Amino acid sequence: MLFNSLEFLIFLPIVFLLYWHVFKPLRWQNFFVVVASYVFYGWWDWRFLLLILFTSLCSFASGILLQRFDESKKWRKVISGTNIAINIAILGVVKYYDFFASQLVEAFSGLGIQLNLTSLNIILPVGISFYTFQALSYTVDIYRRKLEPTRDVIAFLAFISFFPQLVAGPIERATNLLPQFLKPRKFDYALAVDGMRQILWGLFKKMVVADTCATACNEIFADYATKSGGELIVGALFFTFQIYGDFSGYSDIAIGTAKLFGVRLMRNFNVPYFSRDIAEFWRRWHISLNTWFVDYVYIPLGGSRNGKWKTVRNTLIIFGLSGLWHGANWTYIVWGFYHAFLFIPLFLFGLNHKRKDVVAAQSWHPSWKEALQMLTTFCFVVIGWIIFRAENIGQAWGYISRMFCEFDGTFPKHGNTPLIYCGIVLLVEWMQRKKEHAFQIPHRSLFAYRPVRWIFYFAVFVCTYFFMGNQSTFIYFQF
Repeated sequence: MLFNSLEFLIFLPIVFLLYWHVFKPLRWQNFFVVVASYVFYGWWDWRFLLLILFTSLCSFASGILLQRFDESKKWRKVISGTNIAINIAILGVVKYYDFFASQLVEAFSGLGIQLNLTSLNIILPVGISFYTFQALSYTVDIYRRKLEPTRDVIAFLAFISFFPQLVAGPIERATNLLPQFLKPRKFDYALAVDGMRQILWGLFKKMVVADTCATACNEIFADYATKSGGELIVGALFFTFQIYGDFSGYSDIAIGTAKLFGVRLMRNFNVPYFSRDIAEFWRRWHISLNTWFVDYVYIPLGGSRNGKWKTVRNTLIIFGLSGLWHGANWTYIVWGFYHAFLFIPLFLFGLNHKRKDVVAAQSWHPSWKEALQMLTTFCFVVIGWIIFRAENIGQAWGYISRMFCEFDGTFPKHGNTPLIYCGIVLLVEWMQRKKEHAFQIPHRSLFAYRPVRWIFYFAVFVCTYFFMGNQSTFIYFQF
């Protein structure tokens, strides 16, 4: 079920009303969350439900067993390792088997050896990477004794399957989300209103910005070999804002929807296109995934504690895994290493933790130095998105080389309307860069007056409504 669909428009208010007015006891409320989430997820294909249920029950059982064998270090390693292996194996077979099998066949074929590896052609379950990582965090946190295992299977199923963030994140930690299903929740009017504002902003970014950019972007990438350098630059910008509007829009809708049910999810984006270097960009982009890799891969590998060269190795590993997480294609892996090689010089010179503050914190505009830093970082990010968007490495190389070699200093005069919407997003988010989300209303502003707010909301809603015909799925559903 898509957030930007008529089905969800009907589904959400029904679930909201039943959640707060019918299923009031905590256990029944959690049970209803599970039912609603499984209906939401099973809307694509009910068979996917079997996989998420199996993943959930394996992780739940691992928590119980870890508690039972609390004094045995050996059995704790066996139990946690088995559950991790099961989940990674499922993810690996479903998502990566066909890709690596085909690569092995090609590699051995070049050596004159024929391998007979049959393709599985399995339909990729929506959001499998998201809920698998969420389940893994539960087992690891219990093994590390950061969390007590729950014996409430209903609350645990609600934690894994909570529908707002089930298929595209944020990837929640059990330490944050699970406790919220173990204690009574009360309706918070202010939180719900703030959630509605965030949903509206997310829909605007998805339907007005991302979907509009997608149409123009697809046309340019499909026929890039005949386009001028200026057109290719515009096409790259279209995808840059498409993926941001699409994914951050989803995150805003998910976080806002969760607020309607009294649940707080972690922030997943923090104005990443205003970053002043690549390290800052990765602290602001897909925060839940990046911090997951840091906590569960980078730090266990030794982090930055064992000298610079081992830290470089660990950095390459997590960026490579981050690229691979996005899909079974060399373009994602190269995209990950591309960012690693941009990040490593910052680490070697001790600059990777330099910029953690809000850009232009004491001013309404950046300094010339900050503006140049943001523009440079943005250009590097755009090039990376070309690699990410390309169907293969050859297309990525051809697109980038033609973009530079065929650029004559001119840009297309028509068909750039989506960039206006992109400019609106940048302007609004720049003005609200110190806030949790762009539609969080400042207390001392023109928007503090109710008539002004409602006129503004109505204008955004009408604008979004007129773009409903461009309805499309979210990019990150495929990951």
